[in-house]
Amino acid sequence: MNNHFKKLLAAVAALMALIGLGLTALEAEPLKTTNEPLKAANEPLPTSIEPFKIAVAGVTHGHLGGVLSQLSKGDIQVVGVWEADPRYIHKNSLVGKVPESAFYSDLGKMLDETKPEAVVAYGSIKEHLTVVEACAPRGIHVMVEKPLATTFKDAQKMAALARKHGIFLMTNYETTWYSSNHYVKKVVDEGGIGPIFRIEVYDGHRGPVEIGCSEEFLEWLTDPVQNGGGAVMDFGCYGANLATWLLGGKRPTSVYAVLQRNKPEIYPKVDDDATIVLEYPGATVEINASWCWPIDRKDMYVYGMKGLLYQADPRNVSMSRNAPGEVTPELAAPYDNPYHYLEAVVHGKIKVVPADLSALENNVTVVEILSAAVKSAKTGKPVKL
Repeated sequence: MNNHFKKLLAAVAALMALIGLGLTALEAEPLKTTNEPLKAANEPLPTSIEPFKIAVAGVTHGHLGGVLSQLSKGDIQVVGVWEADPRYIHKNSLVGKVPESAFYSDLGKMLDETKPEAVVAYGSIKEHLTVVEACAPRGIHVMVEKPLATTFKDAQKMAALARKHGIFLMTNYETTWYSSNHYVKKVVDEGGIGPIFRIEVYDGHRGPVEIGCSEEFLEWLTDPVQNGGGAVMDFGCYGANLATWLLGGKRPTSVYAVLQRNKPEIYPKVDDDATIVLEYPGATVEINASWCWPIDRKDMYVYGMKGLLYQADPRNVSMSRNAPGEVTPELAAPYDNPYHYLEAVVHGKIKVVPADLSALENNVTVVEILSAAVKSAKTGKPVKL
């Protein structure tokens, strides 16, 4: 047997050994299968969902950063930006993030040329009416930052326009996306603490000047016409919104309020501290709103005939002020942020119930409460609704 033949036999033996090892491995570990159907070779690959097309009306609100956050994630596409004040149309955080051609000084032109699926309003609260008057006849849905309007009269006009033209008109609050608040609602609805007889809500901070809000934001936030008031509107709306939700959409029978000006040198035109008491059949709600507190807080006590819930922060709820808290799970999409929610509503994926936190009906009631609070503070007497 020559050397060439020996090498050939050795190669064949090595190959057979490898085949044997492969067969042994297959016997030891069966092939994993899946129940998913195989795709045809020519079947197109799934394509990503197109981003939700929105336009921004107004750029002076301090919460405009929410748009930037969603824009960076690719969830939304900003097709147009409108700002009436020439000082700020090219001086805002969206400059450089959306095409220069997307900025408009004419609201109607912006809507007609960019054709957004929805508009989000980030100007003064008074300006919300202007935005709805332009969007509603064009069939364009709107989401505004809280509160819905500066006066009950404006809120009613906006609601009438939305209903006439069949658009969704929603209001965004930071606290809507707190999983802790939704946990509280679930426990209440399941009867976990019995019938509610008292709610105490606390929302506030040191003040918009003190925390460094921008000049363009402060310009209208501290104006009684453009914002409707000071802390009573800015923070009082949270408690009114949550109470209306927790109490199933009920309106209070009376509203009594005390508004204070503790820092007139900083806020000469508006209140900086508000206490609002709402009376319902069988329940009382106390709303505490302030620009004077040394701490930032958005917390709430809900008292039932069988127990107490303390919502401490966006994630934590406990059965008393000092008891260990329950860390609530994060909310799932589309209930996790305003843009996912808005897109789901507009595209018919979810239905808005009148008492919902973002719902038109809830937020008309919120403005009715706030308007009554301002009136009560002026007269020193409760306002019957």
